[in-house]
Amino acid sequence: MNRVMGYSDRTTIIRIATSRACQILRTVGKTRAVTPIAYAERINRAIDHVVEHLGGPLRLTDVARAARLSPFHFHRVFQVSVGETLAEFVKRLRLERALVMMAHAPRSSLTTIALSCGFAAPADFSRCFKQRYGASPSAFDIKGWREAHGSELQATVSEAAGRRKLNRWPAARNPDRFRVKIRALPARTVAYIRVLNPYRGDAVAKAMQRLISWAERNALADGQWLGYQWDNPEITSLEDCQYYVAVEAERFVPRGEIGRFRFPPTVVAQVEIRGGIDLELRALQWLYGTWLPRSGYVPNDQPGFEAWIGRPFAHGTEYFEIHAQLPVKRA
Repeated sequence: MNRVMGYSDRTTIIRIATSRACQILRTVGKTRAVTPIAYAERINRAIDHVVEHLGGPLRLTDVARAARLSPFHFHRVFQVSVGETLAEFVKRLRLERALVMMAHAPRSSLTTIALSCGFAAPADFSRCFKQRYGASPSAFDIKGWREAHGSELQATVSEAAGRRKLNRWPAARNPDRFRVKIRALPARTVAYIRVLNPYRGDAVAKAMQRLISWAERNALADGQWLGYQWDNPEITSLEDCQYYVAVEAERFVPRGEIGRFRFPPTVVAQVEIRGGIDLELRALQWLYGTWLPRSGYVPNDQPGFEAWIGRPFAHGTEYFEIHAQLPVKRA
């Protein structure tokens, strides 16, 4: 989880993608014009529908209906925006969720993992897995995969943090004296902005400033401020990750890049962090690598959260005060 990194302004992406999408729509017959605001809303709805229903059947007609487009139009618009067809996007997310379960719930059978991640049958899961990763699930080196992606993440964060070396502590060590608090959180509705490829540049910080301005105009800036991502950067390629800046809010109308999502009640393992990005990375490494395997908990299907203590970036971009929250369930 990281706030300061991204690769370009989200509005530029929306403008380019919208232009291309409108050109496509004009070639397939008469239809109502798709404005940049309406287009962003539709993509938000589609992706939200996918992540909410990833463990069950996901039909093109249902996702298109969520986006308020015909299936024919939606298929083309989605591919222009996301860079993958809906089928490719869903398969990748399901396989990445399976990798997370393989890493953090090793007692789960491959059949359980396959069905939990939305695959119709274990054979379907094994075939898709081997096509993407070059080995069957039973023969896959999940530890090596995580270490390789973790090294990439560490190198990227080190560069963004001014090329400071980020220490990785051996298992079971806790020199920073992190402490975990288990909390039961109620259902929450958030207003969010989605940020693509958040580990490059300053797109996350820019998106947060846009969201703060929107919240202040709508008298919603006093809610709990959050950052979260469904992707695990030790599993998902950094360029495929998406990060969300958000604020808890109930009464608002989603419009343009401002989306709306409701999280169900959940239990989280919470660690307080007051320091730089290097401290946060160490906290997450300790939480996942040391505390979690010994805790009797496993991650659930909700994203990891950064819950800001006060306003985001109240102390600048080098020092942060947050609660890192890992949604968990009993093993």
